[in-house]
Amino acid sequence: MIKYTENASLRPYNTFGLNAKAALLVEYNKEEDLQQIFADPRVKGKPFLHVGQGSNLLFTQEEYPNIILHGAIKGIKPTSQTEEVILLECGAGESWDHLCEWCVEHGFYGIENLSGIPGEVGAAAVQNIGAYGVEIKDVIVAVSVYDVANGKHVIIGAADCQYGYRTSIFKTPEFKSRFIVTGVLLGLSRKAPFMLEYGNIKAALLERGFSLMQGADKRKSGRPMRGKQITLSAMRETILAIRAAKLPDPQVLGNAGSFFKNPIIGREQYEALLNQNPNIPMYDVDATHVKVPAGWLIEHAGCKERHVGDAAVHQHQCLVLVNRGHATAQDIVKLSQLIIDTVQERYGILLEPEVNFI
Repeated sequence: MIKYTENASLRPYNTFGLNAKAALLVEYNKEEDLQQIFADPRVKGKPFLHVGQGSNLLFTQEEYPNIILHGAIKGIKPTSQTEEVILLECGAGESWDHLCEWCVEHGFYGIENLSGIPGEVGAAAVQNIGAYGVEIKDVIVAVSVYDVANGKHVIIGAADCQYGYRTSIFKTPEFKSRFIVTGVLLGLSRKAPFMLEYGNIKAALLERGFSLMQGADKRKSGRPMRGKQITLSAMRETILAIRAAKLPDPQVLGNAGSFFKNPIIGREQYEALLNQNPNIPMYDVDATHVKVPAGWLIEHAGCKERHVGDAAVHQHQCLVLVNRGHATAQDIVKLSQLIIDTVQERYGILLEPEVNFI
């Protein structure tokens, strides 16, 4: 079913909770609808924006003049299975966290570290979401899209998606208004080891009484295992608990998750900063680059208590900007620019928003 709504509220489609309005909102629930939608005179040849739950968007205008599209294509279906690997077809309109929960319940490994991330499967593939050492590109086999320019269904292999840190081919100027993601094919495992090397996952597991010894490590040691064996459900519960302790629920406090990307800088620049800031953390990227946590930079640049109107830096995680109730889009824009300017002045590092300004 296709639904057209004029002067539509976009509050349900942005997790900042801003009451922007779209000239026309078009909702659909199957890929076949798209051909009809783009043939409709109200849509044909006009600029549009395709959204999911809006967990990575900031509408900067109260009146959005163009067309908003939202798909509700559902479905989670195994298409191929072996003793070690499963291929899973997922509709772009599925809730990402529901998919994570479903995979845990069915014993499929690979995305448990991405539990709790808001948004839909299609947007996750566009953004290349990531958390706790895992990115969705690690498990994507192919992405199904509707090619607006040619009016047909296309399958794009993972190697052609041009995945990078929070980016993909679907975010480039050439393709972001040409390809609409309608489904994702994931390759998951039945036996994969857990990713424990990021953040405070190990400490959280140990606190809950789990052993950190896995698979080959247990066999090599020959020693009895101390603590409970980590399970998929335990891993998901641990990730959810870590996120809940520092990240606000968008349904309670409007936000778009991590507002800024963690900057990647040269090792020489990092070493120079380290001389002046002995506690500055980093994660290795390659032989010549490191990633520095943006949240640390924001906090230590003195921005932890910053706010503009009702837009504020979250008290438990400086990487998150929140709407304390009545923030305007411009409040959030001004606060983000204040943070960018302050961090650049203090550390010589230019923060880049992860959130898309619309």
